[in-house]
Parts: sequence; C-alpha cells; structure tokens
Amino acid sequence: MPASITALDAARLTAAVERLFSLLRHGNPPNDISLTAASTLRRLEREGPRRLTELAAAEGVTQPAMTQLAQRLERDGLAERTTDATDGRVVLVRVTQAGRDLLQRRRAVRAEHLTAQLRHLSAQDEALIAAALPALERLAP
Repeated sequence: MPASITALDAARLTAAVERLFSLLRHGNPPNDISLTAASTLRRLEREGPRRLTELAAAEGVTQPAMTQLAQRLERDGLAERTTDATDGRVVLVRVTQAGRDLLQRRRAVRAEHLTAQLRHLSAQDEALIAAALPALERLAP
C-alpha cells in the first residue's frame, strides 16, 4: 500500500464520514423519502435512465424491492417508466422534474443544516474542508 494511503488513515476517514453522514441525515426535511429512494433518485439524476435490474444491483437491493420502490416513486410523480428507444421490450426508470426538484429541495435543507454546523469551525478548518472538496468529489463521483 502506498505510504500516502497509509498516512491518510482510512479507518479515521471512515469514522469521520459516518459521523458527517449522520449529521446530514438529521438535517433531512420533515416527511422525507427513504435513504434508498433518495439514493435511487440521485443515481437516476446523475446517470440517466436505468433498468430495474441495474438499479437493484447498484443500490444493493433485490429486484422485487426495487420494483416496489420504482412503483412508489412513480406513484409519487418522482420517477417514471419509459421504454428504451433502441429496444422497445426494455423498460427504463428515469427521474422526473418533480424528482429533480425534490432532490434540490432536499440538498438545500441539508446544506442549511450543515452551514449552521460549519459556523462552529475556525476559518482554518473551513479552508481545509474547502481544499479537500475536489478530492472528495473524485473519491465519490
């Protein structure tokens, strides 16, 4: 293992990211969607329309569970099923504008919650976090 990775202390980074995730989760809007639903919508927003089988594998759930989730997202107007333009037998799930809007509102509420927490940090700590953002974005594209 390269020295830089060893020096990074992956276990410490993991613990810090877990605590940060918990902090963000507590900033979710009231009556929010499930973590799997949010993750699925984010994936569709980022990657475009996907087959149910692809979504299930990517999200680590069974195909029947993803089918139920897609039905709920569709019922709520957050996603829709379409046919693949290259193969009409294939059904794809894609995020709707309402789904994109929900993700944007969700990010805004969470960002506001995080901003309140960032106020407790020193300017030096804020600068360090800002400097780490590009690497974190590459780590989890």
